[in-house]
Amino acid sequence: MAFPTTSLFPMVLFLVGFAPICCFSHKLSSTGGGSGSYNLYPQFYDRSCPRAKEIVKSVVAKAVAKEARMAASLLRLHFHDCFVKGCDASLLLDTSGSIISEKNSIPNKNSVRGFDVIDDIKSALEKECPQTVSCADILALVARDSTVLAGGPNWEVPLGRRDARGASLSGSNQNIPAQNNTFQTIVTKFKLKGLNVVDLVALSGSHTIGQARCTSFKQRLYGQSGSKRPDFSLNQVYANQLRARCPRSGGDQNLLAMDFVSPTKFDNYYYKNLLASKGLFSSDQVLLTKSKASMELVKKYAQNNELFFKHFAESMVKMGNITPLTGLGGEIRKSCRRINSN
Repeated sequence: MAFPTTSLFPMVLFLVGFAPICCFSHKLSSTGGGSGSYNLYPQFYDRSCPRAKEIVKSVVAKAVAKEARMAASLLRLHFHDCFVKGCDASLLLDTSGSIISEKNSIPNKNSVRGFDVIDDIKSALEKECPQTVSCADILALVARDSTVLAGGPNWEVPLGRRDARGASLSGSNQNIPAQNNTFQTIVTKFKLKGLNVVDLVALSGSHTIGQARCTSFKQRLYGQSGSKRPDFSLNQVYANQLRARCPRSGGDQNLLAMDFVSPTKFDNYYYKNLLASKGLFSSDQVLLTKSKASMELVKKYAQNNELFFKHFAESMVKMGNITPLTGLGGEIRKSCRRINSN
């Protein structure tokens, strides 16, 4: 299961105010890299940097207004960060010294984007309150704000994460769910991070916005699982439409919407598409075909957008609490691309 890439279509943005908060988060206990146990909580910066959330939201809103596909790109960064070493902004580090950047991993290379927006946010925050707001917390806030700007649910983001002083290229290659993973492999990768089937199906709904490269699903069109047979679980009318944009030879970098009905609107059409056998990735369609529990959730979310929004928001808070560095662990980077010199 790949997480959302990008979308090129225009999007109507409601920038005056965000949607009502879908679900309120409690203080979340974390055992990070510091000594002892520390809590993540939404008010973490209320005294040390009271305008932090406002600054993040403003920069994200401008970026998405300029380029609609950026909402999906920024949301994806949080997923691809948390699934490696936890939500510690290791994804943002460039290659330097002994650090080999996760940006060069198979799931990320020539795919993840939006780092310049994170740089702009960090620069603005450093001017407001130097070395106070972590890059890991920026990613968590940006994921929420991007979701809301695309019309999705709002939620309070627990804060207080700190930044890693290293990256894991191997972890990025191994831990991020892939588009061609089996259902059981995806379930296992989620379970290893403390996430269950509800989280899997709800978070897969992020594919309601964004685009994917032909190379990420071409095997379904021309040869599935090492065979030369196409994937007949894919609606064949839809498959022919995809082949028109993704030829057997070439066109690997061509982009197609993951939700062809409402590609820039965060809604439950992703699940309706699955019920019509029009999920773009194999990892999407298996949610309907390989598990009764996941199939029932797909049906429920297709019928009830409010339930999808509620579960998505809850699962985002849960995912954001994957082994964060807290207390004395890690550091607060001055630049999200490199560790501090000291």
